[in-house]
Amino acid sequence: MRSSRCAALLAAAAVVLPLAGCNADPSDGMSGTSASPTPSSAWIAGYLRDMSLREKVGQLFVPAFSTPAAARSMVRRYDVGGLIYFPRNMKSPSATAALSNDLQKAARTPLLLGVDEEQGIVSRASFLTDFPGNMALGAGRSATDARAAARVTGTELRAVGINQNYAPDADVNVNPGNPVIGVRSFGADPKLVASLVGASVAGYQDAGVAATAKHFPGHGDTNVDSHTGLPVIRHSVSQWNRIDAPPFRAAVGAGVDAIMSAHIVVPRLDRSGKPSTLSSGVLTGMLRGKLGFQGVIITDSLLMAGVREKYGDASVPVRAIQAGADQLLMPPSLPKAFDAVLKAVQKGTISQRRLDESVTRILRLKERRGLFKGQTADPRKAQAAMRTAAHRRVATTVAEHSITLVRNDGGTLPLRRRSAFVTGPGSGPLRTALRAQGVRVVGSARMADVSVVTVLNGRPAIPAGGKPAVVVALARPYALNGAGGAKAAVAAYSASGVSVKAVARVLSGKLSPTGKLPVKAAGKPIGHGLTYAASSSP
Repeated sequence: MRSSRCAALLAAAAVVLPLAGCNADPSDGMSGTSASPTPSSAWIAGYLRDMSLREKVGQLFVPAFSTPAAARSMVRRYDVGGLIYFPRNMKSPSATAALSNDLQKAARTPLLLGVDEEQGIVSRASFLTDFPGNMALGAGRSATDARAAARVTGTELRAVGINQNYAPDADVNVNPGNPVIGVRSFGADPKLVASLVGASVAGYQDAGVAATAKHFPGHGDTNVDSHTGLPVIRHSVSQWNRIDAPPFRAAVGAGVDAIMSAHIVVPRLDRSGKPSTLSSGVLTGMLRGKLGFQGVIITDSLLMAGVREKYGDASVPVRAIQAGADQLLMPPSLPKAFDAVLKAVQKGTISQRRLDESVTRILRLKERRGLFKGQTADPRKAQAAMRTAAHRRVATTVAEHSITLVRNDGGTLPLRRRSAFVTGPGSGPLRTALRAQGVRVVGSARMADVSVVTVLNGRPAIPAGGKPAVVVALARPYALNGAGGAKAAVAAYSASGVSVKAVARVLSGKLSPTGKLPVKAAGKPIGHGLTYAASSSP
C-alpha cells in the first residue's frame, strides 16, 4: 500500500477488525449485510473523508487486464476498487499469488481481486479442484455438499490472493432452451435453488472470499444470451416473487457480500425498457427496497451487448450508478468510463452523497473480508493448497451424489458382467473409467451386450442393431429428451473427471444412483430418480 493513510489505518483497525474477521460464519451476522452500523463505521467515515474525489470514483471500477504492468498502471492511475482475473492472469498457483501480492502492494486502498469461478463449465483457473457444477449439486440436493464445495473453492482462491468470487449463480433455470445459464443453475425448483444458493454463499464466505449472487433479478427464463443481445423476460411480479426472487432472498438472508445485476429487460418490473443494470426500479426499488439488500451491487460485464445495445460506453456507467449499482465490472474503456463518472459527480448528475454511499459499501465489504489487515498470499505454499486429498474427496462426494438414473427399462442397468460398446462425444474417458471398474468394453455395437451412448447438448446417436442402449447426458440433462429409443437414461450434468468416474461406478453397479432431477427431463418431473442396490462385485 502506497499511502501513509493505510499504515495508520492498519493500526486503528486492529482494535475492531477481530470482531469481523475474514472467516466469520454468515449465520452469526458478522459477515452479513444488515443496515446497522458495524463496529468500524467510525474509521470508515474518517477514511472516506480523507479520500480524494478521483480515489472515490476509482473504487467503483473493476476492470479486466491483459498484463501485470497494465494492471499496476490502472491501480496507480485510477485507484480502481478491484480487478477481475481471467485464465491469462492465472498461469500457476505461485504466479497468481505473487501477482495478487504485487497488485495489493501497488494499491492505496486494498483491492477486491475477483474471478468467475462458478465450478463446472464456468471455471477460470485450471489448477483448482475440479467440481461438476451447480446443477449436479441440485441433483444431489444437499446443502451440506453445496457449502463444502464452495468452501473448498473459496479456500483455494484465497490461497492465491483472490478475495471475491462472482458466484453462486442464483438463477432458476425454468427455460430448457436458455442459451447462457443451463447447468450453471442449481435447477428449476425455486425452493431447492434458494437452499443451495444460501449454502454456497456461506461456504465461500467461510473461506474469507466475498460471494456474489447473480444475475439479479433472475436470468433463468431467457432465450437470448445477454453477451450477444438484450433478453426480455415476460414474468409478472407474482411470477418473479414465486420463481426468481427466492434464491436472492436466501442470499441476502445468508449475508451475501455482493449481488450482480443482469443485462435483461423485465417489462413487468420496470416499464421503461431499460436493462435491469440501468434500472433504479429494479436495483434500488426491488433489490434494496423489497429485498432489503445493503451490500455491494456490482454490474455484470459492461462489455456485454445486453447493456451496450441502447446506450454509449460513456453513458452506461453513469446510468448504472444512478440506478443503484456500486461497482462497474469490465468497462470497455476504463479511461472513458472513469472520466464520464468523474464529470457526472462534478456536475452533480451523480451526487456526492450517492458516490459516498457506494464507496462506503465497498469499504465495508473489504473490511469484512479482512483486506485492511494487510494479509498476503504465500506463493511458496499456494501449490500445496490446491487439489488436496480432502478437497478431492469433497468433489468426489458431490459427483457421486449427483448421478441420476432417469430410466431403467427391463433392468438394463447395472451392467455388471455384460460387455459394453461406448460411443458418443467425450466417451473416451468413460471407456477408460468403465474398464477401471471391471466392465468389459468392446470395439463395436455388434460385439456388445449393451451400447453406452454419451451425449452433450445435441441428440444421442444410438447405434442400430437392436442392442439395449444406455444414454448418458454429460452436460444438460435436457438432452435426454431425445433419448426415447434407449432402454436406460442417466444424467451426470458434467463431463468433469469426477463425474465420469461416478457414472462408471453407477453403470458398473459399484455405486447406487441417488441423484434426483433438479429440472424436468426425459418426460420426468423435478425430483424423479430411480436407484438399485450397489454390489462390490464387477
